[in-house]
Amino acid sequence: MIAHCVWLYHRFPLSFREVEELMLERGVLVSHETVRRWCAKFGQAYANGLRRPRPGDKWYLDEVFLKIDGEQQYLWRAVDADGNVLDILVQNRRDTAAARRFFRTLLEKTRTVPRVIVTDKLRSYGAAHREVMPSVEHRSYKSLNNRAENSHQPTRQRERAMKGFRSVGGAQRFLSAFSDISPHFRPRRHLMTAAHYRIEMTLRFAVWDQITGVTGLPACLPA
Repeated sequence: MIAHCVWLYHRFPLSFREVEELMLERGVLVSHETVRRWCAKFGQAYANGLRRPRPGDKWYLDEVFLKIDGEQQYLWRAVDADGNVLDILVQNRRDTAAARRFFRTLLEKTRTVPRVIVTDKLRSYGAAHREVMPSVEHRSYKSLNNRAENSHQPTRQRERAMKGFRSVGGAQRFLSAFSDISPHFRPRRHLMTAAHYRIEMTLRFAVWDQITGVTGLPACLPA
């Protein structure tokens, strides 16, 4: 039941109250506040289980503004060549110090160094690159950075559904989990036949069940 609520909230643009209503339709009584606590407690742990053990060696970085409690903030994101999100970081600036901080948290989280990084023409990237990872090839072309830019679309959709984020910390916590859980259930459907898509989703649900501990539960328990 916990895994199902966390999946609903991160997979679809739903509020905690809407998840509560969906669970009630299934005959499960749970308050929206309980759903909120479950997502806060288990969301990141589930997301960590979905993360690939080793990213590709070509990374795409981009930043986009967010409106949080009426103030402009910036969401920094890195993805690899397969579109897997490597890390996100919400900051109030996009200067060299912010880029440097993002590079360092990215390297610490992935525990690996890429062969190439691709960014737009923001000068902060170049300055931070020379300080933090000077041995890595840096390609700065806006047209080559579409992979990172496209990865922001689900976040934008969710931001609109949530009518914005209330705090920087709340945005960081939610987006850290969301950036791993949501893509797991969004394969590139346009590249698949219907049969292939169903097989792929079945496999992905099996992985989800495994990392959330649903696999192996008695059949009488809600999944």
